Amino acid sequence: MKWPDIMTALITPYDPDGHVNTSKAAELAQSLWGQGSGGFVVAGSTGEAFALSLDEREALFRAVRQALPAEVPVWVGTGSNDSRQTWQLTEAADAWGADGMLIVSPYYNKPPHEGLVEHFAEAARRTLKPVMIYDVPGRTGLPVRPETVLAVKRRADNVLAVKEAAGTITAMIAMHRALPADMRLYSGDDALFLPSLAIGAVGVVSVASHVAAPLMTRLADAWRAGDHHGAVYWHETFWPLANQLFCESNPIPLKWLLNRLGWDVGGLRPPLTMLPDEHFQGLWTAYQEALAALQARPA
Repeated sequence: MKWPDIMTALITPYDPDGHVNTSKAAELAQSLWGQGSGGFVVAGSTGEAFALSLDEREALFRAVRQALPAEVPVWVGTGSNDSRQTWQLTEAADAWGADGMLIVSPYYNKPPHEGLVEHFAEAARRTLKPVMIYDVPGRTGLPVRPETVLAVKRRADNVLAVKEAAGTITAMIAMHRALPADMRLYSGDDALFLPSLAIGAVGVVSVASHVAAPLMTRLADAWRAGDHHGAVYWHETFWPLANQLFCESNPIPLKWLLNRLGWDVGGLRPPLTMLPDEHFQGLWTAYQEALAALQARPA
Protein backbone atom coordinates (compact mmCIF):
# COMPACT_ATOMS: atom_id res chain seq x y z
CA MET A 1 0.00 0.00 0.00
CA LYS A 2 1.33 3.40 -0.99
CA TRP A 3 1.09 6.10 1.70
CA PRO A 4 1.61 9.45 -0.06
CA ASP A 5 2.63 12.69 1.64
CA ILE A 6 -0.41 14.48 0.20
CA MET A 7 -3.81 12.87 -0.26
CA THR A 8 -6.33 15.32 -1.70
CA ALA A 9 -9.84 15.18 -0.26
CA LEU A 10 -11.42 15.88 -3.63
CA ILE A 11 -14.33 18.28 -4.05
CA THR A 12 -17.44 17.18 -5.91
CA PRO A 13 -17.97 19.43 -8.93
CA TYR A 14 -21.51 20.12 -10.16
CA ASP A 15 -22.77 21.16 -13.57
CA PRO A 16 -25.08 24.19 -14.03
CA ASP A 17 -28.12 21.98 -13.31
CA GLY A 18 -26.65 20.76 -10.02
CA HIS A 19 -25.76 17.28 -11.23
CA VAL A 20 -22.43 15.70 -10.31
CA ASN A 21 -19.88 16.59 -12.99
CA THR A 22 -17.76 13.47 -13.19
CA SER A 23 -15.71 14.64 -16.16
CA LYS A 24 -14.69 17.78 -14.23
CA ALA A 25 -13.77 15.65 -11.21
CA ALA A 26 -11.57 13.48 -13.42
CA GLU A 27 -9.95 16.52 -15.05
CA LEU A 28 -9.25 18.11 -11.66
CA ALA A 29 -7.77 14.89 -10.24
CA GLN A 30 -5.46 14.54 -13.24
CA SER A 31 -4.26 18.12 -12.84
CA LEU A 32 -3.67 17.78 -9.11
CA TRP A 33 -1.79 14.50 -9.53
CA GLY A 34 0.52 16.30 -11.94
CA GLN A 35 1.11 19.01 -9.34
CA GLY A 36 2.04 16.72 -6.46
CA SER A 37 -1.08 15.10 -5.01
CA GLY A 38 -0.09 11.49 -4.47
CA GLY A 39 -3.53 10.10 -3.67
CA PHE A 40 -7.20 11.05 -3.48
CA VAL A 41 -10.28 10.60 -1.32
CA VAL A 42 -13.65 11.00 -3.02
CA ALA A 43 -16.94 11.46 -1.18
CA GLY A 44 -15.40 12.81 2.00
CA SER A 45 -16.36 15.94 3.93
CA THR A 46 -14.81 18.19 1.28
CA GLY A 47 -16.68 16.20 -1.37
CA GLU A 48 -20.05 16.96 0.28
CA ALA A 49 -20.66 13.29 0.96
CA PHE A 50 -23.71 14.17 3.06
CA ALA A 51 -25.53 15.11 -0.18
CA LEU A 52 -24.40 12.30 -2.50
CA SER A 53 -26.41 9.25 -3.45
CA LEU A 54 -24.81 5.83 -3.71
CA ASP A 55 -24.89 6.04 -7.51
CA GLU A 56 -23.23 9.46 -7.45
CA ARG A 57 -20.48 8.19 -5.17
CA GLU A 58 -19.83 5.28 -7.49
CA ALA A 59 -19.78 7.48 -10.59
CA LEU A 60 -17.31 9.86 -8.94
CA PHE A 61 -15.03 7.05 -7.86
CA ARG A 62 -15.03 5.37 -11.26
CA ALA A 63 -14.36 8.64 -13.11
CA VAL A 64 -11.43 9.58 -10.87
CA ARG A 65 -10.04 6.05 -10.80
CA GLN A 66 -10.08 5.84 -14.60
CA ALA A 67 -8.39 9.23 -14.93
CA LEU A 68 -5.32 8.27 -12.88
CA PRO A 69 -2.53 5.73 -13.14
CA ALA A 70 -3.18 2.49 -11.30
CA GLU A 71 -0.45 3.20 -8.75
CA VAL A 72 -2.20 6.37 -7.51
CA PRO A 73 -4.47 5.36 -4.60
CA VAL A 74 -8.10 6.47 -4.75
CA TRP A 75 -9.97 6.05 -1.49
CA VAL A 76 -13.68 6.51 -0.79
CA GLY A 77 -15.30 8.17 2.21
CA THR A 78 -17.82 5.63 3.51
CA GLY A 79 -18.72 7.03 6.92
CA SER A 80 -22.02 8.41 8.17
CA ASN A 81 -23.79 8.71 11.51
CA ASP A 82 -25.81 5.58 10.75
CA SER A 83 -23.64 2.52 11.31
CA ARG A 84 -25.71 0.31 9.03
CA GLN A 85 -25.35 2.80 6.18
CA THR A 86 -21.61 3.04 6.87
CA TRP A 87 -21.25 -0.72 6.65
CA GLN A 88 -23.25 -0.85 3.41
CA LEU A 89 -21.25 2.01 1.89
CA THR A 90 -18.02 0.25 2.81
CA GLU A 91 -19.16 -2.97 1.15
CA ALA A 92 -20.17 -1.04 -1.95
CA ALA A 93 -16.87 0.87 -2.23
CA ASP A 94 -14.98 -2.38 -1.80
CA ALA A 95 -16.93 -3.86 -4.72
CA TRP A 96 -16.11 -0.83 -6.88
CA GLY A 97 -12.39 -1.39 -6.30
CA ALA A 98 -11.58 1.45 -3.91
CA ASP A 99 -7.99 1.39 -2.64
CA GLY A 100 -9.08 2.22 0.91
CA MET A 101 -11.91 3.54 3.05
CA LEU A 102 -11.97 6.78 5.05
CA ILE A 103 -14.54 6.37 7.82
CA VAL A 104 -15.60 9.37 9.87
CA SER A 105 -16.86 8.95 13.41
CA PRO A 106 -20.65 9.24 13.70
CA TYR A 107 -21.80 12.84 13.91
CA TYR A 108 -24.66 14.33 15.95
CA ASN A 109 -25.65 11.23 17.94
CA LYS A 110 -22.52 11.07 20.17
CA PRO A 111 -22.24 7.32 20.78
CA PRO A 112 -20.29 5.90 23.74
CA HIS A 113 -16.90 4.24 23.38
CA GLU A 114 -18.47 0.82 22.84
CA GLY A 115 -20.66 2.14 20.04
CA LEU A 116 -17.72 3.78 18.29
CA VAL A 117 -15.71 0.57 18.46
CA GLU A 118 -18.54 -1.43 16.90
CA HIS A 119 -19.14 1.25 14.26
CA PHE A 120 -15.55 1.20 13.01
CA ALA A 121 -14.73 -2.47 13.57
CA GLU A 122 -17.78 -3.82 11.77
CA ALA A 123 -17.18 -1.45 8.85
CA ALA A 124 -13.58 -2.66 8.62
CA ARG A 125 -14.77 -6.27 8.59
CA ARG A 126 -16.81 -5.52 5.47
CA THR A 127 -13.64 -5.01 3.39
CA LEU A 128 -10.10 -6.33 3.03
CA LYS A 129 -8.87 -2.89 1.96
CA PRO A 130 -7.09 -0.49 4.34
CA VAL A 131 -9.29 1.59 6.61
CA MET A 132 -8.47 5.07 7.91
CA ILE A 133 -10.40 6.29 10.96
CA TYR A 134 -11.32 9.96 10.67
CA ASP A 135 -11.42 12.02 13.87
CA VAL A 136 -12.93 15.48 13.37
CA PRO A 137 -14.67 16.49 16.60
CA GLY A 138 -15.37 20.00 15.36
CA ARG A 139 -17.84 18.48 12.90
CA THR A 140 -18.98 15.37 14.77
CA GLY A 141 -19.20 16.69 18.32
CA LEU A 142 -17.26 13.72 19.73
CA PRO A 143 -13.51 13.03 19.70
CA VAL A 144 -12.12 9.62 18.86
CA ARG A 145 -9.74 8.73 21.68
CA PRO A 146 -6.55 6.72 21.14
CA GLU A 147 -7.96 3.92 23.31
CA THR A 148 -10.94 3.65 20.97
CA VAL A 149 -8.65 3.34 17.95
CA LEU A 150 -6.66 0.62 19.69
CA ALA A 151 -9.82 -1.28 20.60
CA VAL A 152 -10.92 -1.16 16.96
CA LYS A 153 -7.49 -2.29 15.80
CA ARG A 154 -7.67 -5.37 18.04
CA ARG A 155 -10.85 -6.38 16.24
CA ALA A 156 -9.87 -5.43 12.67
CA ASP A 157 -6.29 -5.76 11.42
CA ASN A 158 -6.96 -3.73 8.28
CA VAL A 159 -7.45 -0.53 10.28
CA LEU A 160 -4.12 0.98 9.26
CA ALA A 161 -4.37 4.76 9.63
CA VAL A 162 -5.95 7.67 11.46
CA LYS A 163 -6.81 11.05 10.00
CA GLU A 164 -6.51 13.35 13.00
CA ALA A 165 -8.40 16.61 12.52
CA ALA A 166 -8.94 17.72 16.10
CA GLY A 167 -7.07 20.91 15.25
CA THR A 168 -4.25 20.71 17.80
CA ILE A 169 -0.77 19.27 17.75
CA THR A 170 -1.45 17.93 21.25
CA ALA A 171 -4.16 15.65 19.87
CA MET A 172 -1.81 14.48 17.13
CA ILE A 173 0.97 13.70 19.59
CA ALA A 174 -1.39 11.75 21.83
CA MET A 175 -2.68 9.73 18.88
CA HIS A 176 0.77 9.09 17.42
CA ARG A 177 2.16 7.92 20.76
CA ALA A 178 -0.62 5.36 21.05
CA LEU A 179 -0.56 3.90 17.55
CA PRO A 180 1.13 0.53 16.93
CA ALA A 181 3.99 0.33 14.44
CA ASP A 182 1.81 -0.79 11.53
CA MET A 183 -0.55 2.21 11.74
CA ARG A 184 0.00 5.59 10.09
CA LEU A 185 -1.05 9.02 11.25
CA TYR A 186 -2.31 11.62 8.79
CA SER A 187 -3.02 15.23 9.60
CA GLY A 188 -6.53 16.35 8.75
CA ASP A 189 -5.54 20.01 9.21
CA ASP A 190 -3.55 21.63 6.41
CA ALA A 191 -2.23 24.36 8.71
CA LEU A 192 -0.60 21.66 10.86
CA PHE A 193 1.06 19.82 7.97
CA LEU A 194 4.66 20.57 9.00
CA PRO A 195 4.13 20.17 12.77
CA SER A 196 2.43 16.84 12.12
CA LEU A 197 5.38 15.61 10.03
CA ALA A 198 7.68 16.66 12.86
CA ILE A 199 5.90 14.41 15.37
CA GLY A 200 5.75 11.38 13.08
CA ALA A 201 2.75 11.74 10.75
CA VAL A 202 3.27 10.39 7.24
CA GLY A 203 1.30 13.13 5.51
CA VAL A 204 -1.91 15.11 5.21
CA VAL A 205 -5.39 14.45 3.87
CA SER A 206 -5.71 17.87 2.36
CA VAL A 207 -8.18 20.52 1.29
CA ALA A 208 -5.53 23.10 0.37
CA SER A 209 -3.79 20.79 -2.11
CA HIS A 210 -6.49 21.72 -4.64
CA VAL A 211 -4.80 25.12 -4.95
CA ALA A 212 -1.39 24.68 -3.27
CA ALA A 213 -0.07 21.21 -4.08
CA PRO A 214 3.25 22.46 -5.54
CA LEU A 215 3.94 24.56 -2.45
CA MET A 216 3.00 21.70 -0.13
CA THR A 217 5.25 19.34 -2.08
CA ARG A 218 8.15 21.76 -1.57
CA LEU A 219 7.41 21.72 2.16
CA ALA A 220 7.33 17.92 2.38
CA ASP A 221 10.41 17.47 0.17
CA ALA A 222 12.40 19.93 2.27
CA TRP A 223 11.42 18.17 5.47
CA ARG A 224 12.26 14.71 4.09
CA ALA A 225 15.64 16.01 2.87
CA GLY A 226 16.51 17.39 6.30
CA ASP A 227 16.26 21.00 5.09
CA HIS A 228 14.31 22.15 8.12
CA HIS A 229 14.85 25.85 7.45
CA GLY A 230 13.38 25.38 3.99
CA ALA A 231 10.46 23.41 5.39
CA VAL A 232 9.71 26.18 7.88
CA TYR A 233 9.88 28.76 5.10
CA TRP A 234 7.30 26.90 3.03
CA HIS A 235 5.16 26.27 6.10
CA GLU A 236 5.05 29.97 6.95
CA THR A 237 4.32 30.79 3.31
CA PHE A 238 1.51 28.24 3.13
CA TRP A 239 -0.04 28.80 6.56
CA PRO A 240 -2.16 31.92 5.79
CA LEU A 241 -3.74 30.24 2.77
CA ALA A 242 -4.43 27.05 4.73
CA ASN A 243 -6.24 29.07 7.37
CA GLN A 244 -8.18 31.26 4.96
CA LEU A 245 -9.59 28.18 3.23
CA PHE A 246 -11.61 27.70 6.43
CA CYS A 247 -12.87 31.28 6.75
CA GLU A 248 -16.31 29.70 6.11
CA SER A 249 -17.42 26.09 6.30
CA ASN A 250 -15.43 23.77 4.04
CA PRO A 251 -15.73 23.45 1.04
CA ILE A 252 -17.42 26.84 0.49
CA PRO A 253 -14.17 28.90 0.33
CA LEU A 254 -12.38 26.27 -1.75
CA LYS A 255 -15.13 26.12 -4.35
CA TRP A 256 -15.22 29.91 -4.52
CA LEU A 257 -11.48 30.00 -5.16
CA LEU A 258 -11.51 27.21 -7.74
CA ASN A 259 -14.30 28.93 -9.63
CA ARG A 260 -12.38 32.21 -9.55
CA LEU A 261 -9.36 30.38 -10.93
CA GLY A 262 -11.44 29.17 -13.87
CA TRP A 263 -12.19 25.59 -12.89
CA ASP A 264 -16.00 26.00 -13.11
CA VAL A 265 -16.69 23.44 -10.39
CA GLY A 266 -20.19 24.77 -9.77
CA GLY A 267 -21.96 25.51 -6.54
CA LEU A 268 -22.87 23.56 -3.43
CA ARG A 269 -25.74 21.44 -2.25
CA PRO A 270 -28.02 22.69 0.54
CA PRO A 271 -27.69 23.49 3.33
CA LEU A 272 -24.31 24.76 2.10
CA THR A 273 -24.50 27.86 -0.06
CA MET A 274 -22.12 30.22 -1.82
CA LEU A 275 -21.48 33.64 -0.31
CA PRO A 276 -20.67 37.03 -1.91
CA ASP A 277 -17.13 37.76 -3.03
CA GLU A 278 -16.45 40.12 -0.13
CA HIS A 279 -16.42 37.15 2.24
CA PHE A 280 -13.32 35.81 0.50
CA GLN A 281 -11.02 38.79 0.01
CA GLY A 282 -8.64 37.52 2.67
CA LEU A 283 -8.54 34.15 0.91
CA TRP A 284 -7.78 35.75 -2.44
CA THR A 285 -4.97 37.81 -0.93
CA ALA A 286 -3.47 34.75 0.80
CA TYR A 287 -3.60 32.77 -2.44
CA GLN A 288 -1.89 35.51 -4.43
CA GLU A 289 0.84 35.87 -1.80
CA ALA A 290 1.47 32.12 -1.74
CA LEU A 291 1.63 32.01 -5.54
CA ALA A 292 4.07 34.93 -5.64
CA ALA A 293 6.33 33.21 -3.11
CA LEU A 294 6.32 30.02 -5.17
CA GLN A 295 7.21 31.91 -8.35
CA ALA A 296 9.96 33.87 -6.57
CA ARG A 297 11.68 30.69 -5.42
CA PRO A 298 11.65 28.22 -8.32
CA ALA A 299 12.84 24.66 -7.78
